[in-house]
Amino acid sequence: MARPSHKELNGKLQVALDAVHDNRIILIEPEVIVSDSVALGYSIRHELQLVLLNLLNNTGPDHYAGHHPPERSYEKRIHNLNLWAFSVFSQRFETRVYYKFSLQNAWFCLVSLHICTSTGEKGRST
Repeated sequence: MARPSHKELNGKLQVALDAVHDNRIILIEPEVIVSDSVALGYSIRHELQLVLLNLLNNTGPDHYAGHHPPERSYEKRIHNLNLWAFSVFSQRFETRVYYKFSLQNAWFCLVSLHICTSTGEKGRST
C-alpha cells in the first residue's frame, strides 16, 4: 500500500490539531515563517495558533501535497522525521496556502506556511 494512506493522514492531522490546540508549536525556521506571515498579513505573535487551527480544521487527506512516501527532513531539529505537506484554500487569506510540518513528541513543528504557488506544490523541502 502506498504511503501515506487516508487513515494515516487523518491520524497525523488529528495529532497536529491536538498539539496546536494545546499551543505546542515549534517554528523550525522562524525567519522564513515570519517573512511569509507578512506576505499573508497575520501576526506570528498574536495569530499563529488561530491561523493553524483554522487551516487544520479545514484540511483533509485529499489536501495532501507531499510525496509518496513522505519526505524525511534534513533539518537538524527534526532530522529524519516525516514531512507532512498540505495545500488548502483559506477563507481567511482568500487564497490557497501551502503548509508543511513534522510531529515530534506531541509537538507541532512548523516548517513552512505560505501562499501556494501551484496546486501540487512540493517545493521548499526541508
